[in-house]
Amino acid sequence: MESNNKHFNAVVVVEGRDDTKRLKQFFPGIETIETNGSEVSEQTLVQIAKLSQSREIIIFTDPDYNGERIRKLVSRVVPNAKQAFITRKEGEPTKRGNSLGVEHASKEALERALADLHQVKNTGQEISREQYFALGLGMGPDARILREKVGIELGIGYGNAKQFLRRLNMFGISYEQLKEAVSHVQ
Repeated sequence: MESNNKHFNAVVVVEGRDDTKRLKQFFPGIETIETNGSEVSEQTLVQIAKLSQSREIIIFTDPDYNGERIRKLVSRVVPNAKQAFITRKEGEPTKRGNSLGVEHASKEALERALADLHQVKNTGQEISREQYFALGLGMGPDARILREKVGIELGIGYGNAKQFLRRLNMFGISYEQLKEAVSHVQ
């Protein structure tokens, strides 16, 4: 992705002004819609839904609870929205006391996230709970760390045990792809 991509047709949904500022720093032509944090107004959701009729929508929220909440709300009104993720490590603030977020990500992390978009796919093949747990992703002393590593490997971000399985199935990741990712990170 070029850093001055004026042909970027998508509108990126972010949480706030700092996220927009950070993206524009590296992608001057990028357009964003800010949700103003986790309290996404009905008016903002209507605006995003209307825009989705003529423009591609990319959801790019922080890798935390509120970011996930916003991602779900926007996905309900624009189910075909593409999704961009940064890792928790990539979103760590440089100053103590600041919260995790897109506004702290490096240019490289932002480029990678916007180049590696995911979209909801209904493949008809879902990873079962049994398969998921057998790979060590559901429970156990190392399950959280393994989910985080696999999320990085697949580019789909982190989620708790239940969310992560749902996300794998939502993005149409096959059991074989998951098994390969798990073996790659172990």
